[in-house]
Amino acid sequence: MPECWDGEHDIETPYGLLHVVIRGSPKGNRPAILTYHDVGLNHKLCFNTFFNFEDMQEITKHFVVCHVDAPGQQVGASQFPQGYQFPSMEQLAAMLPSVVQHFGFKYVIGIGVGAGAYVLAKFALIFPDLVEGLVLVNIDPNGKGWIDWAATKLSGLTSTLPDTVLSHLFSQEELVNNTELVQSYRQQIGNVVNQANLQLFWNMYNSRRDLDINRPGTVLNAKTLRCPVMLVVGDNAPAEDGVVSEGLWPGKLTEAFKYFLQGMGYMPSASMTRLARSRTASLTSASSVDGSRPQACTHSESSEGLGQVSHTMEVSC
Repeated sequence: MPECWDGEHDIETPYGLLHVVIRGSPKGNRPAILTYHDVGLNHKLCFNTFFNFEDMQEITKHFVVCHVDAPGQQVGASQFPQGYQFPSMEQLAAMLPSVVQHFGFKYVIGIGVGAGAYVLAKFALIFPDLVEGLVLVNIDPNGKGWIDWAATKLSGLTSTLPDTVLSHLFSQEELVNNTELVQSYRQQIGNVVNQANLQLFWNMYNSRRDLDINRPGTVLNAKTLRCPVMLVVGDNAPAEDGVVSEGLWPGKLTEAFKYFLQGMGYMPSASMTRLARSRTASLTSASSVDGSRPQACTHSESSEGLGQVSHTMEVSC
């Protein structure tokens, strides 16, 4: 990989082009931080405020960052032609190895929100050797049941697409109490993201299947996430709630992410001053000062929805 790929790229994959933005340059053998946004957003709307947060600079100076936009969701994207088949959630995950290989990353630490968290979890299940760790924000590992599917269809008939998506991004309490923030997102979702392309992504996300992850030993040949995982949810949130981009809790999430990276053996000297966490696993790890891939040695904590993993850190923001 060249010394610097900083900027925007369109990457060929088996299921079409992916728009990718690289920030920074590779740091030795360290993994890249790869992000995937929620439905209704793109990498800018979802992650800009978080990654521009002052304390995040202590992290990003140690890692190259790779922002992935789902097909057709980036700023200025052309509308897909009539009859275009949007990739399934499994195919979205299967597009990511092309990105990893294109830039010569050995492995990545993924940060996904909502639909993006689902894609990255699927990616880690299919290509475990490419994923060193995952931060999953407000992931819903379950597919839609018939009642949910019917409710979504009805909502689509009675609400505009931006309003339908807002009910996914925010809890009812936030929709009522944070009207300025919600209105800002309503405008951005309506004006920044191509609406026809968004509808295709929204439909595919709502057609997703269960991630179907099981605890080892409970099912023959159980599928599990083999990497460390940090789960992030809102304090009083449903499965989908809150938006990383507006930084409602960037300080808390940044400190949790530092703690998570330290547990994997990175950034051992990073300051830990503001983290307020709930239900976290004890994380210890072999030190990896030179940036080589650490071998985590952890006290495991299981997460009911995601099966058993190397270790799971749960953070409520």
